[in-house]
Amino acid sequence: MKKSPNIILLMTDQHRIDYVSYAGSRKVDTPNIDRIAESVGFTNCQSVNPVCTPARTALVTGKYTHQIGTLAMSGDLSLQHPTFMRALQKAGYHTSGIGKFHFLQTWEWGVPRGQGLHLVSLKEKIQQYGYDYVWETSGKQLAVKNYCDYCEYLEQKGLLETYRDFVQATGPNTPFPDVWPEDEANPWPLAEEDYIDVVTADKIIDRIEARPADRPFFIFGSFCSPHKPFDPPQRYLDEVPYEELDDFIPGEKVLSDIDKQRLYKKRRAYIAMIKLIDDQIGRILAALEQNGLLEDTVLLFTADHGEMLGDHFRIQKSLPFRASATVPTAIRHPDYLHRMVSDAPIELTDLTATILDIAGLDAQDALSKRWPAFHNIVPSRSLMPIVAGEKERIRDFTFTECSGKWQMIQTERWKYVRFLDYSDPDQVEELFYDLQNDYDETVNLIEAPSYRSAIEWCRRRRDFVMDRTPPAQTVWAPLIGESI
Repeated sequence: MKKSPNIILLMTDQHRIDYVSYAGSRKVDTPNIDRIAESVGFTNCQSVNPVCTPARTALVTGKYTHQIGTLAMSGDLSLQHPTFMRALQKAGYHTSGIGKFHFLQTWEWGVPRGQGLHLVSLKEKIQQYGYDYVWETSGKQLAVKNYCDYCEYLEQKGLLETYRDFVQATGPNTPFPDVWPEDEANPWPLAEEDYIDVVTADKIIDRIEARPADRPFFIFGSFCSPHKPFDPPQRYLDEVPYEELDDFIPGEKVLSDIDKQRLYKKRRAYIAMIKLIDDQIGRILAALEQNGLLEDTVLLFTADHGEMLGDHFRIQKSLPFRASATVPTAIRHPDYLHRMVSDAPIELTDLTATILDIAGLDAQDALSKRWPAFHNIVPSRSLMPIVAGEKERIRDFTFTECSGKWQMIQTERWKYVRFLDYSDPDQVEELFYDLQNDYDETVNLIEAPSYRSAIEWCRRRRDFVMDRTPPAQTVWAPLIGESI
Protein backbone atom coordinates (compact mmCIF):
# COMPACT_ATOMS: atom_id res chain seq x y z
CA MET A 1 0.00 0.00 0.00
CA LYS A 2 1.45 3.36 -1.05
CA LYS A 3 -1.43 5.71 -0.31
CA SER A 4 -3.28 5.84 2.98
CA PRO A 5 -5.41 2.69 3.20
CA ASN A 6 -9.11 2.62 3.80
CA ILE A 7 -9.97 1.25 7.24
CA ILE A 8 -13.08 -0.63 8.38
CA LEU A 9 -13.61 -1.61 12.02
CA LEU A 10 -16.41 -4.14 12.52
CA MET A 11 -17.74 -4.89 16.00
CA THR A 12 -20.19 -7.30 17.56
CA ASP A 13 -21.96 -6.99 20.90
CA GLN A 14 -21.58 -9.60 23.68
CA HIS A 15 -19.51 -12.06 21.60
CA ARG A 16 -17.43 -14.77 23.31
CA ILE A 17 -13.94 -15.70 22.11
CA ASP A 18 -14.92 -19.39 21.79
CA TYR A 19 -17.62 -18.56 19.24
CA VAL A 20 -15.32 -17.79 16.30
CA SER A 21 -13.71 -20.57 14.29
CA TYR A 22 -10.36 -18.88 13.67
CA ALA A 23 -9.66 -19.47 17.38
CA GLY A 24 -10.07 -23.22 16.92
CA SER A 25 -13.63 -23.41 18.20
CA ARG A 26 -15.98 -26.06 16.86
CA LYS A 27 -19.06 -24.35 18.29
CA VAL A 28 -19.73 -22.24 15.21
CA ASP A 29 -18.19 -21.83 11.76
CA THR A 30 -17.38 -18.19 10.99
CA PRO A 31 -15.67 -18.23 7.57
CA ASN A 32 -16.00 -14.49 6.95
CA ILE A 33 -14.76 -13.42 10.38
CA ASP A 34 -11.93 -15.88 9.72
CA ARG A 35 -11.13 -13.97 6.53
CA ILE A 36 -10.53 -10.87 8.63
CA ALA A 37 -8.06 -13.01 10.61
CA GLU A 38 -5.98 -13.55 7.46
CA SER A 39 -3.24 -11.42 8.98
CA VAL A 40 -3.67 -12.20 12.69
CA GLY A 41 -6.41 -13.72 14.78
CA PHE A 42 -5.99 -12.89 18.47
CA THR A 43 -7.19 -15.29 21.17
CA ASN A 44 -6.16 -13.35 24.29
CA CYS A 45 -7.68 -9.89 23.84
CA GLN A 46 -9.19 -8.56 27.06
CA SER A 47 -11.93 -5.98 27.11
CA VAL A 48 -10.71 -3.12 29.29
CA ASN A 49 -14.19 -3.00 30.84
CA PRO A 50 -16.66 -5.77 29.89
CA VAL A 51 -19.79 -3.60 29.77
CA CYS A 52 -21.20 -1.84 26.68
CA THR A 53 -20.69 1.90 27.22
CA PRO A 54 -17.36 1.61 29.10
CA ALA A 55 -15.79 -0.71 26.53
CA ARG A 56 -16.94 1.34 23.56
CA THR A 57 -15.89 4.72 24.95
CA ALA A 58 -12.49 3.29 25.88
CA LEU A 59 -12.07 2.02 22.33
CA VAL A 60 -12.66 5.41 20.69
CA THR A 61 -10.30 7.21 23.12
CA GLY A 62 -7.57 4.60 23.63
CA LYS A 63 -7.74 5.12 27.39
CA TYR A 64 -8.95 3.20 30.43
CA THR A 65 -12.47 3.94 31.55
CA HIS A 66 -11.37 5.41 34.89
CA GLN A 67 -9.39 7.96 32.86
CA ILE A 68 -12.34 9.19 30.83
CA GLY A 69 -15.18 9.07 33.38
CA THR A 70 -17.06 6.10 31.91
CA LEU A 71 -16.22 3.45 34.49
CA ALA A 72 -19.81 2.15 34.60
CA MET A 73 -22.77 2.20 32.20
CA SER A 74 -23.85 5.55 33.61
CA GLY A 75 -23.49 8.98 32.05
CA ASP A 76 -22.03 10.09 28.72
CA LEU A 77 -18.61 10.29 27.09
CA SER A 78 -17.50 13.93 27.27
CA LEU A 79 -16.68 15.50 23.93
CA GLN A 80 -13.61 16.96 25.62
CA HIS A 81 -11.82 13.61 25.27
CA PRO A 82 -9.86 13.19 22.02
CA THR A 83 -11.03 10.31 19.79
CA PHE A 84 -9.27 8.41 17.05
CA MET A 85 -12.05 9.35 14.61
CA ARG A 86 -11.25 13.05 15.00
CA ALA A 87 -7.59 12.29 14.41
CA LEU A 88 -8.49 10.42 11.21
CA GLN A 89 -10.59 13.37 10.06
CA LYS A 90 -7.65 15.71 10.57
CA ALA A 91 -5.50 13.33 8.54
CA GLY A 92 -7.92 13.57 5.60
CA TYR A 93 -10.12 10.53 6.14
CA HIS A 94 -13.84 10.55 5.50
CA THR A 95 -15.32 8.91 8.61
CA SER A 96 -18.60 7.04 8.97
CA GLY A 97 -20.20 5.56 12.07
CA ILE A 98 -22.87 2.94 11.43
CA GLY A 99 -24.66 0.82 14.01
CA LYS A 100 -24.40 0.74 17.78
CA PHE A 101 -22.18 3.38 19.43
CA HIS A 102 -23.59 3.58 22.99
CA PHE A 103 -21.40 6.53 23.96
CA LEU A 104 -24.40 8.04 25.80
CA GLN A 105 -26.15 6.55 28.83
CA THR A 106 -27.85 9.74 29.97
CA TRP A 107 -30.97 8.33 31.55
CA GLU A 108 -31.36 6.30 34.71
CA TRP A 109 -32.68 2.76 34.59
CA GLY A 110 -36.46 2.62 34.64
CA VAL A 111 -37.11 5.51 32.25
CA PRO A 112 -40.49 4.93 30.51
CA ARG A 113 -40.72 3.41 27.06
CA GLY A 114 -39.82 5.89 24.35
CA GLN A 115 -38.61 8.49 26.87
CA GLY A 116 -34.88 7.98 26.56
CA LEU A 117 -32.62 9.73 24.04
CA HIS A 118 -33.76 11.02 20.65
CA LEU A 119 -30.54 10.09 18.91
CA VAL A 120 -31.74 11.20 15.50
CA SER A 121 -32.15 14.78 16.69
CA LEU A 122 -28.76 14.54 18.44
CA LYS A 123 -27.00 13.48 15.24
CA GLU A 124 -25.04 16.71 14.73
CA LYS A 125 -23.78 16.53 18.31
CA ILE A 126 -22.81 12.87 17.94
CA GLN A 127 -20.91 13.70 14.76
CA GLN A 128 -18.63 15.83 16.95
CA TYR A 129 -17.06 12.61 18.24
CA GLY A 130 -15.40 12.53 14.83
CA TYR A 131 -17.88 11.24 12.26
CA ASP A 132 -18.67 12.86 8.93
CA TYR A 133 -21.65 10.52 8.56
CA VAL A 134 -23.78 8.83 11.24
CA TRP A 135 -26.47 6.15 11.05
CA GLU A 136 -26.95 4.93 14.61
CA THR A 137 -28.71 2.04 16.30
CA SER A 138 -29.42 2.20 20.02
CA GLY A 139 -29.00 -1.50 20.51
CA LYS A 140 -31.79 -4.05 20.72
CA GLN A 141 -33.05 -3.43 24.25
CA LEU A 142 -32.19 0.27 24.27
CA ALA A 143 -34.39 0.84 21.22
CA VAL A 144 -37.35 0.39 23.58
CA LYS A 145 -36.32 3.58 25.39
CA ASN A 146 -34.36 5.54 22.77
CA TYR A 147 -35.24 6.71 19.27
CA CYS A 148 -32.43 6.03 16.80
CA ASP A 149 -32.02 5.78 13.03
CA TYR A 150 -33.06 2.11 13.14
CA CYS A 151 -36.19 3.08 15.10
CA GLU A 152 -36.95 5.64 12.41
CA TYR A 153 -36.45 2.95 9.77
CA LEU A 154 -38.94 0.67 11.55
CA GLU A 155 -41.39 3.50 12.19
CA GLN A 156 -41.49 4.37 8.50
CA LYS A 157 -42.53 0.76 7.84
CA GLY A 158 -45.09 0.75 10.65
CA LEU A 159 -43.07 -1.78 12.66
CA LEU A 160 -41.55 0.15 15.57
CA GLU A 161 -44.10 -0.61 18.27
CA THR A 162 -44.29 -4.27 17.22
CA TYR A 163 -40.52 -4.47 17.61
CA ARG A 164 -40.58 -2.77 21.00
CA ASP A 165 -43.33 -5.13 22.18
CA PHE A 166 -41.22 -8.12 21.13
CA VAL A 167 -38.11 -6.86 22.91
CA GLN A 168 -39.99 -6.00 26.11
CA ALA A 169 -41.52 -9.47 26.20
CA THR A 170 -38.05 -11.00 26.58
CA GLY A 171 -37.69 -9.36 29.98
CA PRO A 172 -34.92 -7.35 31.64
CA ASN A 173 -31.29 -8.35 32.05
CA THR A 174 -30.88 -10.64 35.05
CA PRO A 175 -27.70 -12.14 36.55
CA PHE A 176 -28.89 -15.51 37.85
CA PRO A 177 -30.46 -18.39 35.91
CA ASP A 178 -33.22 -18.95 38.46
CA VAL A 179 -34.92 -15.70 37.41
CA TRP A 180 -34.50 -15.91 33.64
CA PRO A 181 -37.67 -15.30 31.64
CA GLU A 182 -38.88 -18.43 29.89
CA ASP A 183 -39.86 -16.70 26.67
CA GLU A 184 -36.35 -15.88 25.41
CA ALA A 185 -34.67 -17.42 22.34
CA ASN A 186 -37.78 -16.80 20.24
CA PRO A 187 -37.21 -16.12 16.55
CA TRP A 188 -37.31 -12.67 14.99
CA PRO A 189 -40.98 -11.77 14.38
CA LEU A 190 -40.52 -9.53 11.32
CA ALA A 191 -39.09 -9.95 7.83
CA GLU A 192 -35.44 -10.96 7.73
CA GLU A 193 -34.61 -7.88 5.66
CA ASP A 194 -35.67 -5.74 8.63
CA TYR A 195 -33.42 -7.49 11.17
CA ILE A 196 -31.21 -4.93 12.88
CA ASP A 197 -27.90 -6.44 11.76
CA VAL A 198 -29.06 -6.96 8.18
CA VAL A 199 -30.06 -3.30 7.96
CA THR A 200 -26.74 -2.29 9.56
CA ALA A 201 -24.85 -4.26 6.90
CA ASP A 202 -26.98 -2.58 4.20
CA LYS A 203 -25.91 0.82 5.51
CA ILE A 204 -22.23 -0.18 5.68
CA ILE A 205 -22.35 -1.34 2.07
CA ASP A 206 -24.10 1.90 1.08
CA ARG A 207 -21.21 3.87 2.58
CA ILE A 208 -18.64 1.75 0.75
CA GLU A 209 -20.41 2.49 -2.53
CA ALA A 210 -20.84 6.19 -1.67
CA ARG A 211 -17.18 6.58 -0.68
CA PRO A 212 -15.42 9.84 -1.54
CA ALA A 213 -13.36 9.61 -4.69
CA ASP A 214 -10.54 11.84 -3.53
CA ARG A 215 -9.62 10.55 -0.06
CA PRO A 216 -9.46 7.41 2.06
CA PHE A 217 -12.41 6.37 4.19
CA PHE A 218 -12.93 4.94 7.65
CA ILE A 219 -16.08 3.04 8.60
CA PHE A 220 -17.03 1.90 12.08
CA GLY A 221 -19.64 -0.83 11.52
CA SER A 222 -21.17 -2.00 14.78
CA PHE A 223 -23.62 -4.91 14.94
CA CYS A 224 -26.06 -5.44 17.83
CA SER A 225 -25.94 -9.24 18.07
CA PRO A 226 -25.35 -11.69 19.66
CA HIS A 227 -26.58 -9.49 22.53
CA LYS A 228 -29.91 -10.27 24.17
CA PRO A 229 -32.66 -10.75 23.07
CA PHE A 230 -31.65 -14.06 21.48
CA ASP A 231 -33.74 -13.40 18.38
CA PRO A 232 -32.31 -14.80 15.12
CA PRO A 233 -34.58 -15.03 12.09
CA GLN A 234 -36.20 -18.45 11.80
CA ARG A 235 -34.10 -19.38 8.75
CA TYR A 236 -30.90 -19.07 10.75
CA LEU A 237 -32.36 -20.85 13.76
CA ASP A 238 -33.32 -23.76 11.49
CA GLU A 239 -29.71 -24.07 10.34
CA VAL A 240 -28.44 -24.77 13.87
CA PRO A 241 -29.13 -28.22 15.34
CA TYR A 242 -30.57 -28.25 18.84
CA GLU A 243 -28.03 -29.90 21.18
CA GLU A 244 -28.08 -30.73 24.84
CA LEU A 245 -24.37 -30.59 25.61
CA ASP A 246 -23.93 -30.36 29.38
CA ASP A 247 -20.43 -28.87 29.46
CA PHE A 248 -21.13 -25.79 31.57
CA ILE A 249 -18.26 -24.60 33.74
CA PRO A 250 -19.41 -25.15 37.34
CA GLY A 251 -20.18 -22.20 39.61
CA GLU A 252 -21.33 -21.40 43.11
CA LYS A 253 -24.67 -23.17 42.49
CA VAL A 254 -25.72 -26.15 40.39
CA LEU A 255 -27.75 -25.55 37.26
CA SER A 256 -31.17 -27.18 37.42
CA ASP A 257 -32.59 -29.20 34.54
CA ILE A 258 -34.89 -26.27 33.71
CA ASP A 259 -31.91 -23.90 33.70
CA LYS A 260 -30.06 -26.18 31.28
CA GLN A 261 -33.04 -26.46 28.94
CA ARG A 262 -33.22 -22.67 28.72
CA LEU A 263 -29.48 -22.46 28.15
CA TYR A 264 -29.56 -25.02 25.34
CA LYS A 265 -32.14 -22.84 23.59
CA LYS A 266 -30.04 -19.73 24.20
CA ARG A 267 -26.89 -21.38 22.86
CA ARG A 268 -28.68 -22.43 19.69
CA ALA A 269 -30.02 -18.91 19.13
CA TYR A 270 -26.63 -17.39 20.04
CA ILE A 271 -24.94 -19.47 17.33
CA ALA A 272 -27.65 -18.56 14.83
CA MET A 273 -27.15 -14.83 15.46
CA ILE A 274 -23.39 -15.19 14.95
CA LYS A 275 -23.96 -17.07 11.68
CA LEU A 276 -26.18 -14.22 10.50
CA ILE A 277 -23.51 -11.64 11.39
CA ASP A 278 -20.86 -13.72 9.64
CA ASP A 279 -23.01 -13.68 6.51
CA GLN A 280 -23.35 -9.89 6.75
CA ILE A 281 -19.57 -9.60 6.99
CA GLY A 282 -19.41 -11.77 3.88
CA ARG A 283 -21.65 -9.27 2.12
CA ILE A 284 -19.34 -6.43 3.19
CA LEU A 285 -16.27 -8.29 1.93
CA ALA A 286 -18.05 -8.98 -1.37
CA ALA A 287 -18.88 -5.27 -1.73
CA LEU A 288 -15.23 -4.38 -1.22
CA GLU A 289 -14.20 -6.91 -3.86
CA GLN A 290 -16.85 -5.75 -6.33
CA ASN A 291 -15.66 -2.16 -5.92
CA GLY A 292 -11.99 -3.11 -6.28
CA LEU A 293 -11.24 -2.01 -2.71
CA LEU A 294 -10.35 -5.16 -0.77
CA GLU A 295 -6.61 -4.87 -1.34
CA ASP A 296 -6.70 -1.15 -0.46
CA THR A 297 -8.58 -1.66 2.80
CA VAL A 298 -7.51 -2.80 6.26
CA LEU A 299 -10.25 -4.63 8.14
CA LEU A 300 -10.41 -5.09 11.90
CA PHE A 301 -12.91 -7.09 13.92
CA THR A 302 -13.66 -7.18 17.64
CA ALA A 303 -16.40 -7.16 20.30
CA ASP A 304 -17.05 -5.04 23.37
CA HIS A 305 -17.38 -7.99 25.80
CA GLY A 306 -18.55 -11.58 26.00
CA GLU A 307 -21.52 -13.52 27.40
CA MET A 308 -21.43 -16.06 30.25
CA LEU A 309 -24.14 -18.38 28.80
CA GLY A 310 -24.47 -20.26 32.05
CA ASP A 311 -20.78 -20.79 32.81
CA HIS A 312 -19.91 -20.26 36.48
CA PHE A 313 -23.70 -20.12 37.07
CA ARG A 314 -23.91 -16.74 35.35
CA ILE A 315 -25.33 -15.10 32.24
CA GLN A 316 -24.66 -11.68 30.69
CA LYS A 317 -21.30 -9.89 31.16
CA SER A 318 -19.45 -7.64 33.66
CA LEU A 319 -17.49 -10.53 35.18
CA PRO A 320 -13.73 -11.24 35.11
CA PHE A 321 -14.13 -14.76 33.70
CA ARG A 322 -12.95 -15.53 30.16
CA ALA A 323 -16.47 -15.88 28.76
CA SER A 324 -17.21 -12.28 29.76
CA ALA A 325 -13.88 -10.46 29.51
CA THR A 326 -12.05 -12.04 26.55
CA VAL A 327 -13.20 -10.94 23.09
CA PRO A 328 -12.50 -12.13 19.54
CA THR A 329 -10.18 -9.75 17.71
CA ALA A 330 -8.78 -10.06 14.19
CA ILE A 331 -6.98 -7.97 11.60
CA ARG A 332 -6.71 -8.29 7.82
CA HIS A 333 -3.96 -6.09 6.43
CA PRO A 334 -3.42 -6.72 2.68
CA ASP A 335 0.36 -6.35 3.05
CA TYR A 336 0.62 -9.07 5.72
CA LEU A 337 -1.64 -12.02 4.87
CA HIS A 338 0.25 -14.68 6.82
CA ARG A 339 -2.65 -16.15 8.83
CA MET A 340 -1.14 -16.08 12.30
CA VAL A 341 -3.01 -16.95 15.45
CA SER A 342 -1.61 -15.06 18.43
CA ASP A 343 -2.17 -15.73 22.12
CA ALA A 344 -0.17 -12.66 23.12
CA PRO A 345 -1.96 -10.57 25.77
CA ILE A 346 -3.58 -7.50 24.22
CA GLU A 347 -6.23 -5.00 25.28
CA LEU A 348 -9.33 -4.00 23.33
CA THR A 349 -8.03 -0.44 23.15
CA ASP A 350 -4.86 -1.57 21.40
CA LEU A 351 -7.01 -1.48 18.28
CA THR A 352 -7.22 2.29 18.77
CA ALA A 353 -3.48 2.82 18.37
CA THR A 354 -3.44 0.21 15.59
CA ILE A 355 -5.98 2.13 13.51
CA LEU A 356 -4.01 5.34 13.94
CA ASP A 357 -0.76 3.56 13.09
CA ILE A 358 -2.30 2.18 9.90
CA ALA A 359 -3.24 5.75 8.98
CA GLY A 360 0.33 6.92 9.63
CA LEU A 361 -0.47 8.60 12.94
CA ASP A 362 1.07 8.27 16.39
CA ALA A 363 -1.51 7.44 19.07
CA GLN A 364 0.29 9.38 21.78
CA ASP A 365 0.20 12.55 19.69
CA ALA A 366 -3.26 12.00 18.20
CA LEU A 367 -5.07 11.20 21.46
CA SER A 368 -3.34 13.69 23.75
CA LYS A 369 -4.18 17.23 24.80
CA ARG A 370 -1.77 19.61 26.47
CA TRP A 371 -4.41 21.00 28.82
CA PRO A 372 -6.10 20.26 31.16
CA ALA A 373 -4.05 17.70 33.05
CA PHE A 374 -3.67 13.98 32.32
CA HIS A 375 -5.04 13.97 28.78
CA ASN A 376 -1.57 12.97 27.59
CA ILE A 377 -1.58 9.50 29.18
CA VAL A 378 -2.50 7.02 26.43
CA PRO A 379 -2.18 3.31 27.37
CA SER A 380 -3.20 2.07 23.90
CA ARG A 381 -0.43 0.31 21.93
CA SER A 382 -0.33 -0.49 18.23
CA LEU A 383 -0.62 -4.13 17.17
CA MET A 384 1.16 -3.47 13.88
CA PRO A 385 4.50 -4.90 15.11
CA ILE A 386 2.67 -8.22 15.62
CA VAL A 387 0.77 -7.92 12.34
CA ALA A 388 4.00 -7.19 10.45
CA GLY A 389 5.80 -10.11 12.11
CA GLU A 390 8.32 -7.85 13.83
CA LYS A 391 7.34 -8.80 17.39
CA GLU A 392 5.46 -11.61 19.08
CA ARG A 393 3.97 -9.32 21.73
CA ILE A 394 3.54 -5.64 22.54
CA ARG A 395 2.75 -5.99 26.26
CA ASP A 396 3.34 -8.51 29.06
CA PHE A 397 -0.01 -8.10 30.80
CA THR A 398 -3.44 -6.58 30.37
CA PHE A 399 -5.56 -4.47 32.69
CA THR A 400 -9.34 -4.72 32.99
CA GLU A 401 -11.75 -2.98 35.34
CA CYS A 402 -15.52 -3.03 35.71
CA SER A 403 -18.04 -0.59 37.18
CA GLY A 404 -15.94 0.19 40.25
CA LYS A 405 -16.46 -3.42 41.38
CA TRP A 406 -13.21 -5.16 40.42
CA GLN A 407 -9.88 -4.82 38.63
CA MET A 408 -7.92 -7.53 36.85
CA ILE A 409 -4.38 -8.23 35.66
CA GLN A 410 -3.93 -11.03 33.14
CA THR A 411 -1.00 -12.61 31.31
CA GLU A 412 -0.87 -15.70 29.12
CA ARG A 413 -0.67 -17.76 32.31
CA TRP A 414 -1.96 -15.76 35.28
CA LYS A 415 -5.26 -14.10 36.09
CA TYR A 416 -5.45 -11.89 39.19
CA VAL A 417 -8.67 -10.18 40.29
CA ARG A 418 -9.13 -7.67 43.11
CA PHE A 419 -12.69 -6.89 44.23
CA LEU A 420 -13.33 -3.32 45.33
CA ASP A 421 -16.61 -3.54 47.24
CA TYR A 422 -15.03 -4.14 50.64
CA SER A 423 -15.64 -2.36 53.93
CA ASP A 424 -12.66 -3.72 55.87
CA PRO A 425 -9.21 -2.86 54.43
CA ASP A 426 -7.88 -6.05 55.99
CA GLN A 427 -10.53 -8.19 54.30
CA VAL A 428 -10.11 -7.69 50.54
CA GLU A 429 -11.41 -10.44 48.27
CA GLU A 430 -9.00 -11.57 45.56
CA LEU A 431 -8.86 -14.32 42.96
CA PHE A 432 -5.84 -15.89 41.31
CA TYR A 433 -5.93 -18.52 38.58
CA ASP A 434 -3.18 -20.51 36.90
CA LEU A 435 -4.64 -20.53 33.38
CA GLN A 436 -2.09 -23.03 32.14
CA ASN A 437 -3.33 -25.68 34.57
CA ASP A 438 -6.86 -24.38 35.14
CA TYR A 439 -8.22 -23.16 31.80
CA ASP A 440 -11.79 -23.00 33.13
CA GLU A 441 -10.84 -20.69 36.03
CA THR A 442 -12.34 -22.81 38.78
CA VAL A 443 -9.57 -23.09 41.41
CA ASN A 444 -8.73 -19.91 43.33
CA LEU A 445 -5.03 -20.08 44.31
CA ILE A 446 -4.81 -16.75 46.13
CA GLU A 447 -3.80 -18.49 49.38
CA ALA A 448 -1.41 -20.99 47.76
CA PRO A 449 2.16 -20.41 49.05
CA SER A 450 3.75 -21.69 45.84
CA TYR A 451 2.10 -18.87 43.85
CA ARG A 452 2.98 -16.03 46.23
CA SER A 453 5.63 -14.55 43.93
CA ALA A 454 3.32 -14.52 40.89
CA ILE A 455 0.48 -13.02 42.94
CA GLU A 456 2.71 -10.21 44.19
CA TRP A 457 3.90 -9.59 40.63
CA CYS A 458 0.27 -9.11 39.54
CA ARG A 459 -0.57 -6.92 42.54
CA ARG A 460 2.33 -4.59 41.72
CA ARG A 461 1.17 -4.23 38.13
CA ARG A 462 -2.36 -3.49 39.20
CA ASP A 463 -0.98 -0.76 41.47
CA PHE A 464 1.26 0.50 38.67
CA VAL A 465 -1.64 0.91 36.23
CA MET A 466 -3.79 2.74 38.77
CA ASP A 467 -0.91 4.94 39.93
CA ARG A 468 0.12 5.93 36.40
CA THR A 469 -3.27 6.54 34.72
CA PRO A 470 -5.17 9.21 36.69
CA PRO A 471 -8.49 10.58 35.41
CA ALA A 472 -8.16 13.28 32.76
CA GLN A 473 -9.39 16.68 33.92
CA THR A 474 -12.19 18.50 32.11
CA VAL A 475 -13.34 22.12 31.81
CA TRP A 476 -16.69 23.85 31.39
CA ALA A 477 -16.30 27.58 32.15
CA PRO A 478 -15.97 29.84 29.06
CA LEU A 479 -13.02 32.19 28.92
CA ILE A 480 -13.58 35.89 28.38
CA GLY A 481 -13.83 36.42 24.62
CA GLU A 482 -13.69 32.71 23.83
CA SER A 483 -15.95 29.68 23.82
CA ILE A 484 -14.83 26.23 24.93
